[in-house]
Amino acid sequence: MAIGKDVLELQDKLSYTFKDVSYLDSALTHSSYTNELRSRGMRADSNERLEFLGDAVLQLVISEYLYSSYSKYREGALTKMRQQLVCEKTLARIARKIDLGSYINLGNGEESSDCRSRPKILADALEALIAAVYLDSLLQGNEKYKDIVLSLFMEEINNPSRQRPDFKTRLQQLAEQDGSAMLEYRIISEDGPEHDKSFTVAAYINNNQVGIGSGRTKKLAEMQAAKMALKLFGVML
Repeated sequence: MAIGKDVLELQDKLSYTFKDVSYLDSALTHSSYTNELRSRGMRADSNERLEFLGDAVLQLVISEYLYSSYSKYREGALTKMRQQLVCEKTLARIARKIDLGSYINLGNGEESSDCRSRPKILADALEALIAAVYLDSLLQGNEKYKDIVLSLFMEEINNPSRQRPDFKTRLQQLAEQDGSAMLEYRIISEDGPEHDKSFTVAAYINNNQVGIGSGRTKKLAEMQAAKMALKLFGVML
């Protein structure tokens, strides 16, 4: 079995001191480690249950922050921002910044296969860590967990690419300003062999064509059509 680095160092990185360090120990314990302990007649909790709770805590904290900070954004744009922030790729990137992988307790098999750098294991461990801070904060009678989550995610939240919705979302928002407007995308043509297709898509508002675009996928073609439509309506891109 492979035990991770000293958790006291991780507490310093988080600027948070646990009252009950067992929460932290569980958050950093992978199921492969507990399975090896069980085979030796010993028991320990893995981070799987904490991961479940941490996902919910993360969703709530990020949702509250986006809701209060981006008052002009509609539901669709806020949802998209949240999805980008709580996805595995983003969580793993944040986990790497605090070197979270080096603190995880792993089974020998996982240790030998370099699991400490795997995105899923890092993302799961970060969610479990958030749950551990949440539970310990409640134990201490405060909401420090919110500060910890936001401090971890603030750089990602402030990334300019997350603060401006994509072309399709912005066109949808524009159409929604008129409650009777209906936005839809229609495939105009498909060209090329099955393995290398190119799509041409037109955007329509109330059956009036407002943009057209092409791309290797339908989504890319729709994005280009939406971009043309936004230019037509004089929206700054």
